[in-house]
Amino acid sequence: MATSMTTRTSMATKIASSRTTSVARPTLNRRVAVTTAAITLKDPPYALEALEPHMSKQTLEFHWGKHHRAYVDNLNKQIANSDMDSKTLEEIVIASWNGGAPTPAFNNAGQVWNHTFYWESMKPNGGGVPSGKVAEAITRDFGSFDNFKTEFKAAGATQFGSGWAWLNTDKAGKLSIGKTPNAVNPLVDGKSPILTADVWEHAYYLDVQNRRPDYLTTFIEKLINWDAVNARYEAAML
Repeated sequence: MATSMTTRTSMATKIASSRTTSVARPTLNRRVAVTTAAITLKDPPYALEALEPHMSKQTLEFHWGKHHRAYVDNLNKQIANSDMDSKTLEEIVIASWNGGAPTPAFNNAGQVWNHTFYWESMKPNGGGVPSGKVAEAITRDFGSFDNFKTEFKAAGATQFGSGWAWLNTDKAGKLSIGKTPNAVNPLVDGKSPILTADVWEHAYYLDVQNRRPDYLTTFIEKLINWDAVNARYEAAML
């Protein structure tokens, strides 16, 4: 048994699952045994308290440290000794989606991918009006940034139950907004997501209780990492 300190990594613009045979899992002030894993729990690219006061350390401790961790652990159990245990996370998401007839691994695989993408969609001192090519595309495809905010918040607020709001692009650079239930993400429809907001209740309940629209407003105005969104946008068109 050894004490494992959480290491902060730089913002990645593409999700990549890392594979190793001996992984010391990031911990929240507790000791864990070294375990064998195919998919690892990736750290948020900032300290757990770094998004305060807009998103609390307590929310990150529960959301990343417990919910996200559980998806990783459960997925590794499901894919162990199967034909999926040599695939990348994205490949597992697509394979387990199974053309719309999801296998048992899909919910955990989708949630691992979605959550890593979500953490990397935010940064301290983020939000506000974007710049760069995404800003130009938002004005072109939605008419204005205000229109984008209205449509993105509506997608998140009207997703019944649990799910996600997404900003996607196609190969030509045209933007669209969508929403998905539960663990579903745009990858299964062949789309390229460049931004997401988690609208599962555990993403915001400790901070704003059931006021999902308030959470979405804060997400847009204070948390979005537009640098990451721009990088994803450019990469999607390569």
